[in-house]
Amino acid sequence: MLQFEKIKGHEQVLFCNDEATGLKAIIAIHNTTLGPALGGCRMRPYSTVDEALEDVLRLSKGMTYKCAAADVDFGGGKSVIIGDPSKDRSPELFRAFGQFVESLNGRFYTGTDMGTTPEDFVHALKETNCIVGVPEAYGGSGDSSVPTALGVLYAIQATNKVVWGSDSLASKSYAIQGLGKVGFKVAERLLEEGNHIYVTDINEKALDAISSRASDLGGKVTVVNGDEIYGVNADVFVPCALGGIVNDKSIADFKFKAVVGSANNQLLEERHGELLQQKGILYAPDYIANGGGLIQVADELYGPNKERVLTKTKAIYDSLLSVYEQSENDGIPTVEAANRFCENRIEMRKRRNSFFSHKQRPKWDVRN
Repeated sequence: MLQFEKIKGHEQVLFCNDEATGLKAIIAIHNTTLGPALGGCRMRPYSTVDEALEDVLRLSKGMTYKCAAADVDFGGGKSVIIGDPSKDRSPELFRAFGQFVESLNGRFYTGTDMGTTPEDFVHALKETNCIVGVPEAYGGSGDSSVPTALGVLYAIQATNKVVWGSDSLASKSYAIQGLGKVGFKVAERLLEEGNHIYVTDINEKALDAISSRASDLGGKVTVVNGDEIYGVNADVFVPCALGGIVNDKSIADFKFKAVVGSANNQLLEERHGELLQQKGILYAPDYIANGGGLIQVADELYGPNKERVLTKTKAIYDSLLSVYEQSENDGIPTVEAANRFCENRIEMRKRRNSFFSHKQRPKWDVRN
């Protein structure tokens, strides 16, 4: 009974165990009202099964809202593999994982996430067609960080319009936490507008690279260490690394006017969205701002089309403006407004989803 209490609100949770390959994984399907569940697969050396279960349940629920916000015909799901990606991954492990995905008969689609790579899922693709985000050579749509970064920039524009009355990216200062594939692209674009950006990352090479780009692009870079990023005197905070970074401790240091970034689950708890509102800081709900990558991998199943993806990614701008308007009109935090926006969309489409079976669609078959 205790385990059923933990998964309350989820449609299905599958525990996967393959002794031959060492695979220990959990697949969580939260809600399939809008279509088959879609969510990435992350690999981490979780200390306990309960820790892995808590993570996959939280992430899969978030994907339901993320899919609704992005207006794709998918529901929310997620998967986790318990293991150290630096030493436990193998082609056989991902083929075994692919067999478990296939056993769900099209109810769940997955691909790369933290700790996994597109190449890992080339192996899984040998066992199931319910895989997205593979390399272009295998029928995939390519680097999803491109639309993700673009979506974040649209989100910043929408936020700037509400805070300063203009959606220009220029004449602002930005504090960017994390210079991975997405954060680096966002930083480059903001430098092109001649802005001053503060950056932090554990990767010294990334810091050196963005600093060397500053003079070419026309902006200015200041490197800060770790948590110092929370207290810099910048206009907009752009978290592009870990989640849970908006919390009681960090908010106390914030001098920002807005928070807009690509990191998942930026609020440690939803009440921190209310604290930001009380402090006069506009928060762009992360699952809307970072939806570009999801839009691309969802679109991939219709046949990759970059122009279609970029067009749909532009809708992040209008979606955020709608959320900000509802937040203002109802006097509620933006995260609550975003949740209502998604819940209303799910409710309205309960009987109007005409999603076809992807199982019938031809895909690149690596088994031949």
